[in-house]
This record gives sequence, C-alpha cells and structure tokens, in this order.
Amino acid sequence: MRWQGTVLAYVLALALLTGGCGGSTNTISLGGGASTSSSGSSSSGSGSTASPAGIWTGSDSATGLSLTALINSSNQADVIRADGVQFIGTAQASGSDLAIAVDGYTEFGGGFTDGSTKGVGTFSGSFTAEGSISGTLNFTTSANAQSSSTWSLGFDSLYDTASALSAIAGAYTESLPSGTSGTDPMQGASDAKSDIYGITFKLSECTGDYAVLNAVPFAGLADLDPTSPAHMLIGASGQLSGTSYAMVLSLTAT
Repeated sequence: MRWQGTVLAYVLALALLTGGCGGSTNTISLGGGASTSSSGSSSSGSGSTASPAGIWTGSDSATGLSLTALINSSNQADVIRADGVQFIGTAQASGSDLAIAVDGYTEFGGGFTDGSTKGVGTFSGSFTAEGSISGTLNFTTSANAQSSSTWSLGFDSLYDTASALSAIAGAYTESLPSGTSGTDPMQGASDAKSDIYGITFKLSECTGDYAVLNAVPFAGLADLDPTSPAHMLIGASGQLSGTSYAMVLSLTAT
C-alpha cells in the first residue's frame, strides 16, 4: 500500500481476544496517512486543488446514525457508520465537487435489511477543505436493494494532530457491536503529520463462527483520539477465497 508524506513504518502487536479470536498475538503493520500540507490543500502552479483529506464526523439521514469518515492524503476513504457498516473507496475532488465510488460492507456477522452483507454505491456532493462535506449516497446491495441517503459532515481538527509512538503505545480494551470484548496490548506508531494511520493485519486462533476470519488479510484506516482515556477507531476489510469480510474495532486505553 502506498502512502504520501513522510512515513516511518512500524509494527503494532495486538492480542485479539474478541469473538473467539484469542490467546495469541496478532501482528498489525501500520503506516501514516500524512497530509501534504497543514491546510488540507495542495497547489500546483497558479491553480490550487483543495483536498478532502481529514477526519469528518456527521450523520446519515436514512438511518439517523452517526458517521465517521477517514480520508487520508492519498484520498483513500473509509466512511464508518455507527452500526459497523463501512463505505470504502477513493475520494475524487474537482474544485468543490466530491465523488466517491464505494464498496459497502456490513460488520462481520451482520447484514443489511435484505440479508446481504455487501454492495456498491456512489457518493456525490460538495466539500470545503477542513470545513464540511455534504451530498447524497446512492447505494445498491448485492441483493439489488436500492437506497438513497444524505450525508452531512464537519471537519474534526483531530486530523491535524501528529501521530507518535508515545501517543499510541499502551493497553486497550476492545468493544464490538456483538458485545464481546478483550484486552489488547498495543505498541508502535507512525511518524506522520496527521492523525490517520494505514493498517494491515491478520487474525489467528479464531474459533466457532469466527474461524473463517483466520488468515484474512485485513487492511484499512484508523485514527487516534488522545483525550484521556485515549480511543482508537479502526475500519478494515479483507478478502479470502473470494469472500469479503469487514471489521470495525473500537479500542479504549486502560
């Protein structure tokens, strides 16, 4: 995975006890999503192109649920809904216009109202750099159920917090929508200028319904809120043997 900006690659050791995936240490390697400028925009020649990079928070009109959108400086985007659904794609900006072709995934073990677990869609709207994003998501599940929803999000200045080894190191508890939990010893961080991290990881020793997650190559984005107690949000997806899986991890420092 390629990241813009200055990146110090590192490894995060994470012992996942959640959902029957316990006992051993699972390796997570992370890279930074450093912003190319502190203003959230880049310029070339006499013209300047605003960037949608940032941490954005808001709501989804169709469900009334909250949204957290992570967009790094490479325009990789992961919009995480409060029910664990993720909309993942590449943000394309032209002036103040913003478009994101997304693949949508439910949290592992969950499903959309028609029983499907994935779909595709397009978000079309507008944005102001480090200001706001608004627009409409048109989405179709793999079972061909169509829906439309308005997204309204505001920029979170947390994005401008530089990531650091000391900020992310520590022990965390983990909470997932399924209600399972565990304790995750974590260490490592990137040398980046923003608060978005790129992550990859694999799980092991998962049992029962979760056994299918063993060896799935997950990849995604994460942010860290250092406010005590520190909180880390991770959105990731992966594919193995033609089947897609997705997970949202919510980690709180202990």
